[in-house]
Amino acid sequence: MTQDEMKFAVAQEALKYVVKDTIIGVGTGSTANFFIDALATMKGDIKGCVASSVATAERLEGHGIKVFDLNEVEAISVYIDGADESDDGLNLIKGGGGALTREKIVAAVADKFVCIADESKLVKVMGNFPLPVEVIPMAANYVMHQITRRIGGTPFIRENFTTDNGNLILDVEGLKITDAKTMETEIDSIIGVVTNGLFANRGANVLLLGTPNGVKVVGT
Repeated sequence: MTQDEMKFAVAQEALKYVVKDTIIGVGTGSTANFFIDALATMKGDIKGCVASSVATAERLEGHGIKVFDLNEVEAISVYIDGADESDDGLNLIKGGGGALTREKIVAAVADKFVCIADESKLVKVMGNFPLPVEVIPMAANYVMHQITRRIGGTPFIRENFTTDNGNLILDVEGLKITDAKTMETEIDSIIGVVTNGLFANRGANVLLLGTPNGVKVVGT
């Protein structure tokens, strides 16, 4: 199976976790796009979605799926999104597409977080994928120095990119993340950081991995 075929398979499997007659959260990225396309086949079964990015909202609306502002809803039954890396503890690195802050907010509200990815995303130690950190623009240099001093790794400003929130992304290379929860908290404590791409204090409940032999389910 190709990588796209594995993404298609996990997107189809994720439909089983959609709670009918509720509002669900939908993530951002190539795997999430496969899920949005699959969700269109059962759009009449849900009240609508909360989107984690402008791009996701546009894709949902293109399929005729109602999109709610998060402030309009009281609950989200499930959040379905991809990841750039996951470890065996269902800690994630997200933010390759730059939507990490809104993704983290929607995930925090959701009762359940279902992560969908191909098998290449599951690793023993995260950090090979650069860790995204969203920062207020005026704080970028300060945050880079603080990350290097307190966390290690080498941060770079993502070129020609601005988040939906009007901020910059730092991509931190050269990390070996063995305690994701502590690192997530430490980075978020730096003044000027909006949030970082570690989803550990609120990690995934279920990881659906696309493999050449079908979809592997990790978690419950």
